[in-house]
Amino acid sequence: MNQSVTRFGILGTGRITRRLVADLQSTDGVSVGVIASRTKDRAKSHAQAYVIEHAIEGYEALLQRSDIDAVYISLPPSMHAEWSIAAAEHGKHVLCEKPLAMNLDESRSIDSACREHGVRWLDATGWLHHQRTDCFRKWLNEKKLGDIGHISASVSFYAPFQPGEHRLNASLGGGCLLDLGWYVGGLLTFAVNESESAVEADKITVRASAMMKGGVPYRLTAMATIGDGITATLSCGYDTATRKWFEIAGSESSLICDDFTRPWAERPTRCWIHDASGSVNPKTFEDAQERSMIKRLIGDENLVPYHRQALRTQALLDAMTVSISQNGEAVEAEHTK
Repeated sequence: MNQSVTRFGILGTGRITRRLVADLQSTDGVSVGVIASRTKDRAKSHAQAYVIEHAIEGYEALLQRSDIDAVYISLPPSMHAEWSIAAAEHGKHVLCEKPLAMNLDESRSIDSACREHGVRWLDATGWLHHQRTDCFRKWLNEKKLGDIGHISASVSFYAPFQPGEHRLNASLGGGCLLDLGWYVGGLLTFAVNESESAVEADKITVRASAMMKGGVPYRLTAMATIGDGITATLSCGYDTATRKWFEIAGSESSLICDDFTRPWAERPTRCWIHDASGSVNPKTFEDAQERSMIKRLIGDENLVPYHRQALRTQALLDAMTVSISQNGEAVEAEHTK
């Protein structure tokens, strides 16, 4: 993007919208001028709350506007592919809330549509764009941990949902697998992507089981093997206290982070490296991950590595879905490039 200000429109008025709108509005080179909802009244109430000039009824009406360059899609997962593709067809750049789509086929369709129409896209997975994550990449590429042996990741929260919550509606893409599983599965694919010079990274096999509630996965546990040398355990759910940690354990040391999805409020953004003797080397960072993500989308940087990350994560979640349906049988994730 070469223009000085990228003009965003917002598709959807879900709870997560407020936080990302604030990040957009506080990012240099970005303005937010329009928000759309299914009803005009709902759009108007959110426009007033977020100090957005225009409120309109209907998502197509927003995409047809000439004063919008990019969209943030905060709709339920079942609507991500439809409206991401529609945005691309209207020449709008796409920032789509996670998960990117319901499955790998839909994700590939989004990628293809954006490439066909010459627009940029990212899934709104903020942690991938943090300064701290750049160090994770560096350390993995440099084999600071030695040979990776095991990866663990857990993401959860305990919060009884309100009636009508889309995360409890299977037809809308509800359940912890597509929601929180995007984080734990994404951490695994991230670590594999950055370490694949040392492993047969094309092959990820997973066994998954889920406790179901209301027709959606409410708590999920998965075990994975990557190539011939790495194992992993993944956990996510809606019925345990807030967790957002991972450990990448190597032959020489382990990298541990207790808030990788989003730094704890009013605490240093941190991680630790533990060596074999028990010595701990803490690291702290300063960064605003969502604003970094937005700057990356509207800039000129190559986004293909992030596209690859999203597609590989979606492939892993597809494999988990099949494994759950087959009572925990081992399923190999489809390889994506």
